Amino acid sequence: MEGLSLQKLMKATPSKALVKINLVFLALFLVVYAALLLRPNSSLYFENAGSLVRCSLRECHHKADSLKMKVVLEETQTNSPMPKGNLSELEMPNFLNKMGKGMKIGMVNMDDRDVSKWSTHSETIPIKFERVSELFEWKDLFPEWIDEEEDTDVATCPEIPMPDYRIYDNLDMIVAILPCKFPEEGWAREVFRLQVHLIVANLAVKKGKKDWYSRTKVGLLSKCRPMMELFRCEDLVKQEGDWWFFEPEMGRLEQKVSLPIGSCKLALPLWGQGIHEIYDLSKIQSSTITPKKEAYATVLHSTEAYVCGAITLAQSLIKTGTKRDLLMLIDNSISISKRNALVAAGWTLRIIERIRNPRAENGTYNEYNYSKFRLWQLTDYDKVIFIDSDILVLRNLDLLFHFPQMTATGNDVSIFNSGIMVIEPSNCTFRVFIDRTKDIISYNGGDQGFLNEVFVWWHRLPRRVNYLKNFWANTTLEATVKNHLFGADPPQVYTIHYLGLKPWLCYRDYDCNWDIGDQRVYASDVAHQRWWKFHDDMDEGLQKFCGLTERRRIELDWDRMKARKMGLADKHWGIKITDPRRKHLIA
Repeated sequence: MEGLSLQKLMKATPSKALVKINLVFLALFLVVYAALLLRPNSSLYFENAGSLVRCSLRECHHKADSLKMKVVLEETQTNSPMPKGNLSELEMPNFLNKMGKGMKIGMVNMDDRDVSKWSTHSETIPIKFERVSELFEWKDLFPEWIDEEEDTDVATCPEIPMPDYRIYDNLDMIVAILPCKFPEEGWAREVFRLQVHLIVANLAVKKGKKDWYSRTKVGLLSKCRPMMELFRCEDLVKQEGDWWFFEPEMGRLEQKVSLPIGSCKLALPLWGQGIHEIYDLSKIQSSTITPKKEAYATVLHSTEAYVCGAITLAQSLIKTGTKRDLLMLIDNSISISKRNALVAAGWTLRIIERIRNPRAENGTYNEYNYSKFRLWQLTDYDKVIFIDSDILVLRNLDLLFHFPQMTATGNDVSIFNSGIMVIEPSNCTFRVFIDRTKDIISYNGGDQGFLNEVFVWWHRLPRRVNYLKNFWANTTLEATVKNHLFGADPPQVYTIHYLGLKPWLCYRDYDCNWDIGDQRVYASDVAHQRWWKFHDDMDEGLQKFCGLTERRRIELDWDRMKARKMGLADKHWGIKITDPRRKHLIA
């Protein structure tokens, strides 16, 4: 009866049944449509890859709408085991055969190679990790600017996927195939290349078995030299074809991997406003327990124009209370009288032979600026802080000796400024520099550009450590903030880096950068007067080496005349010159 009643109902009301079925299909359609409509648009992420990687590369949250999306798409397939028939066989290097059998070897980035023969010699453990997204760019790790003062944001770094190290036993050796796209442009700044290096370094630190000298074994296969920032020149035991066998010193490597992965975060948090906790030095001090020999150093060559600046630099370092040695590298262009003055100021002199930049034209300012590479030959010192001779130090910098090579402040784009940098002397590193002078193209034709191609992975110090005297933004706010910092007493910056024309090459009455059109971005009377105030506190016997030559006086007066003719609105050209050096010239 019930079945008959239902049949009658269907016959009696066909339109109502169809309506119900259509409503069900319509509802399903709307659900699917809504899902497609609300799906994140991939083009949105391609337009701003930086926002894409401001979080975990496993599951990222877009800042605008907090939608989640997987960014590892085709990349996840690269770690899937390939059929054995498609794998190319990887021969064991001879140095591994000589180590004996029965070792546990961690294998990184070797899924596409047949290592079956290795298993007859040792136990091989594939290290699984998620390859970093191709959307992740070097500029995301090394941004041009971060909010160091934490006025609006706390600087953070995007995450690079790492293995779960907890699931692995201790390893006798770590081997890896390193990515190398040389000679493609920007090959050294490939994030995947850095990822593999960091995985190997962390494995060595966390799971590597150490010998009596606190070293572990690492084998790297690459046609490019492994990153010297992690695997130092001195730790290279043997090179066999494209194989590089290292025994890294674990104390140094552990310190390296404890630092931020890029300049996207300060290695040394800014002390002062915005920092509400005392900076813990325990991590960076762990490798500096034993006494080490350390020094500040600068370089003078080819001209005596910077002798006055070097004298002032030494005096300013001494005034901060440092007990480190002060080393001055000079060539034969520096006269005996000037050398005596430099010694009197506090420098210990070492004579060097200049190194010519093979890409520089004869007689140009950068013809011999590769002479700075001689700093790496100071191997009787464990660590050296280089400081340009146009810098005035206002606060003690000894804390920087706790940091590794290469530690510096940012300059622009993804590069560091070489005006102050922490380096570790090494004859091996020096030889690498010399061997590569002809093939490395420096972006600025100088040592800074060269060093940035060698040390692409560096550690960011606050800009207050190397505070550049410039006003590139050309705004009233910028001028107000920077001039306040230049003049603050007690000092709020650790140094002032005098870009442009130097204070001792100007009349002391005002900053002569005001008188030249393309130099005005470096002009600050506040910073200028600060330098002269320090100069006046020096011994008069040292002050006399900061005089003006007749040629320099003529140049200054010529620039003032041109500024007057141009009618520059600030009217510095109209300031009456009272500088006694104008009448009492030096040879």
